[in-house]
Amino acid sequence: MTDPDVQVSDSGGTMQRLAGRATARPVDLDLLEPERLLGAEPNWRDAGVPPFLEPGAELHWRYGRRLDPMRVVRDDERGLVAWLAEDTAVVASAAADGRALRELPLAERFTGDRMPVLSRWNGGGILRIAPTGRPWSVWLFRDADGSFAGHYLNLELVHRRQGNVSATRDLTLDLWLEPSGELWLKDADELEAATQAGRYSPAMADEVRAIAEWARAEVVEARDWALDEEWQTWRPPAGWTVPSLPDTDEVREARRTTLPR
Repeated sequence: MTDPDVQVSDSGGTMQRLAGRATARPVDLDLLEPERLLGAEPNWRDAGVPPFLEPGAELHWRYGRRLDPMRVVRDDERGLVAWLAEDTAVVASAAADGRALRELPLAERFTGDRMPVLSRWNGGGILRIAPTGRPWSVWLFRDADGSFAGHYLNLELVHRRQGNVSATRDLTLDLWLEPSGELWLKDADELEAATQAGRYSPAMADEVRAIAEWARAEVVEARDWALDEEWQTWRPPAGWTVPSLPDTDEVREARRTTLPR
């Protein structure tokens, strides 16, 4: 019998409907810092500290080795808001045989060698909001007809900044908030697989789950500013062009290792 409280998302992840109130508790973010691949060095600063980037400036949003070129919408003490345009060229990771990570069986997604590859942002452009000091960002998605589709709460390390780079690391587990208010926990099965593969210790996985409850309480139940209606109606200025990938050694390496599809 099909369980109406469990679904599979468009990206293939398992989603479980959440009900009741969040059970938030203090989270030990330091326990998750070993996940950081970029931004731990002393010459990086905490997000929310000047200098800030001007609206329209190019920004490199980094998930470890992943690089998404974006444009700044707002950058200040409260947080970073940035736009990822449709079909933007990005640096992603793939399995050594060229398969995208989502194409791998669940048991293999956190094992084996990885290589950088060039890819493109699939789907319409999205707005991302990273509140200062919080281990998540809020992504606003739209349907093909342009109507608002929902908020995606991507759990990730607190952002650190240097120049036009904002560095974080994805923490596997996510939340999906429907316009109706229904809330779903996404990719709990991936978090379990990552723990079994040794990507996370059991204690680290517990903190990731605690971040989900924290985000649920602060963003969803308390209606954090990232959910303000102004972001749902925001559109990029007509004159904005799509930023290109920088000409760096890592981008050239990704170009070299990208296999024909």
